[in-house]
Amino acid sequence: MSGGLLVAGTTSDAGKSVVTAGICRWLVRQGVKVAPFKGQNMSLNSFVTREGAEIGRAQAMQAQACRVEPTALMNPVLLKPGGERSSQVVLLGKPVGELSARGYHGGRQQALLGTVLECLEELRGTYDAVICEGAGSPAEINLRRTDIVNMGVARGAGLPVLVVGDIDRGGVFASFFGTVALLSPEDQALVAGFLVNKFRGDVTLLEPGLDMLRGLTGRHTYGVLPFRHGLGIDEEDGLRVSLRGSVRESAVAPPHGEDVLRVAVCAVPLMSNFTDVDALAAEPGVVVRFVDRPEELADADLVVVPGTRGTVRALQWLRERGLAEALARRAAEGRPVLGICGGFQVLGEHIEDDVESRAGSVPGLGLLPVRVRFHPGKTLARPVGEALGEPVEGYEIHHGVAEVLGGTPFLDGCRTGQVWGTHWHGSLESDGFRRAFLREVATASGRRFVPAPDTSFAALREEQLDLLGDLIEHHADTDALLRLIESGAPAGLPFIPPGAPA
Repeated sequence: MSGGLLVAGTTSDAGKSVVTAGICRWLVRQGVKVAPFKGQNMSLNSFVTREGAEIGRAQAMQAQACRVEPTALMNPVLLKPGGERSSQVVLLGKPVGELSARGYHGGRQQALLGTVLECLEELRGTYDAVICEGAGSPAEINLRRTDIVNMGVARGAGLPVLVVGDIDRGGVFASFFGTVALLSPEDQALVAGFLVNKFRGDVTLLEPGLDMLRGLTGRHTYGVLPFRHGLGIDEEDGLRVSLRGSVRESAVAPPHGEDVLRVAVCAVPLMSNFTDVDALAAEPGVVVRFVDRPEELADADLVVVPGTRGTVRALQWLRERGLAEALARRAAEGRPVLGICGGFQVLGEHIEDDVESRAGSVPGLGLLPVRVRFHPGKTLARPVGEALGEPVEGYEIHHGVAEVLGGTPFLDGCRTGQVWGTHWHGSLESDGFRRAFLREVATASGRRFVPAPDTSFAALREEQLDLLGDLIEHHADTDALLRLIESGAPAGLPFIPPGAPA
């Protein structure tokens, strides 16, 4: 088949990641051997493949939708922001340095287009179809010259483009029209049509607008996907938590026991792999909140200090906001605290960092007998072990190397009293270990909470991916979509907006 498609969006967060995953899962169910691809991803949520390569978690999730093992080919360029103006560049799964936005867009990005297209071509030689995800909007005309993820990939690989728009935000027709209008005629010719995402209500009320859109642009709308809660799995761009006090709280199923457990996650700067707590939120009776004030820890049964791309910056933030003192009080009172990766590092006694922040010697919170030294090389691993009598799998992504000086061993880290620390991301997805850990938390908190005996995080994730596939199967023009993917060639016509010179 050697088909393909680029899923672009009118904006960031239009739903490109989940639509790509949904198309992948639908194709798998049709017997198509399919793979995901994103030429360049900017995200602090990443994953480690079996061969030890770091890629965006969204592409790992999409690979799961395809029922294939993720590889570095699926996300050849990953940018991990370290601040507002610089990012670590990860090329084919390995870090190659830090670059400012100007330095990257000023020359390095364009030089990577050949690598991106080579990876895509290798995937297309192995799979029946490759579903590519764009980034932001293809109409970011200031970045078109150096584009390696949207129309640059579509032009280089001869892919038709499907533009996704989020109608829940409003203005979707103007967004569709404007996206195509801003493209060059050569790029316009690649745009096959549109997909409306997150629609609420009677779709027949939308149809006159879709007919008018086709008249204006000459392009087909390939479906209208209804709004569904809880589909933002493995988001890329970071949790949108305001540092002015707002809280994002998970939905919660009724508890299996008498009590619920409340989990507070410190929304540290440059928070990375916050998906670690998804498995906790999936447990009936566990409420997960992202917080940024010390008083919000008061009623929490467990506080999680998550991963971060800026360990020293996060440590300073915790101190400035009074959260460091609140964590120290919890530790003294024997109330559970879990630090993961960068969160583990800040709980230690001392940090020596001449790599990430270049801050040199910095005292940690002193809640765990651990000393951390940052190394230029990055640890990328998929460890397997045992804790609390249960098997555990995880993945590691860090520059800091921890020297554990005491406490009780816990995975690669340690625990002291009810303060726990590990570099292992994803450990809470191991069902038996998660239940054992939550039982420890419940006992320490005096809660009559009992983990449900049959919660399978992997099965819940499969259900979510099947739901995405169902949305495509039931609400998209799948016959037209399959023809588009099989064609592997541009399907649109040049488009000149009304009033523009011919």
